[in-house]
Amino acid sequence: MATLPLERLPTRSDSLFDPRLANFRVVLSHTQHPGNIGSTARAMMNMGLRDLALVEPERYPHPQARAQASGALVVLDEARVTKTLEEAVADCAWVVGTSARARHLGDEPLTPEAFAEQAVARAEHGRVALVFGYEQTGLTNEELDRCNAVVAIPSNPGYSSLNLAQAVQVLCYVLRRAAIAEVPRVSAKADHPWYQPPTAEQVEQFYEHLERVLLATGFLDPDNPRLLMRRLRTLFNRSQPDLNELNLLRGILTTVEKPKRRRNNADLLLPPLAEG
Repeated sequence: MATLPLERLPTRSDSLFDPRLANFRVVLSHTQHPGNIGSTARAMMNMGLRDLALVEPERYPHPQARAQASGALVVLDEARVTKTLEEAVADCAWVVGTSARARHLGDEPLTPEAFAEQAVARAEHGRVALVFGYEQTGLTNEELDRCNAVVAIPSNPGYSSLNLAQAVQVLCYVLRRAAIAEVPRVSAKADHPWYQPPTAEQVEQFYEHLERVLLATGFLDPDNPRLLMRRLRTLFNRSQPDLNELNLLRGILTTVEKPKRRRNNADLLLPPLAEG
């Protein structure tokens, strides 16, 4: 399994790619057909994207992938192969899944245009990952839970099936168009100089910390968890805390984990209201 590399030194092939798109990563999860990996590399290079990650592909490396890449071999040669989606997006600040359906507990999917506008803005502060799932069924609910947002490509309701590489081509195109257009954006939190987004790895560490505290306090029943953690993920994905806010939340969780400190401060708590 390849690990995410350190910063690369400039190479001659750098001139083939658009520096305005350097902070975008395409992630293919559990791709079945190696030809789709090659076609994806070709679609990416057509639009000036370079960074490709592969999560547990069924057959890769494979000659068919190189044949379908049609000259975009630099994208394949630099592609990272990981065991999990978490590894593939660990250093990313915004992770967007692709799906033809809304998440069960999430917001409606973004349009390609809305996705591209937000992605270009967020790429100024950190890496953005665009995740595509298994050809037949797409991303699993668990994978979608790891995403900050979902984008869907509107298509003919009577025949909405898109080939994987076609979907990659469409979304890479709108990304390129938005990056080149440099459309003025409405001011947002991400526009402030102090803004620093957390990476996907830092967000996952927060969720692990939160779940540990909820289990320890008895709020989360391990035998009957229902959809609590998924609902909480939806809540925080919607609010999108920055790194300082995430550290504040983790500080609160750490305080809750310290029983001695809680006992020392117990006398500061107000007594329960007497029944009237």
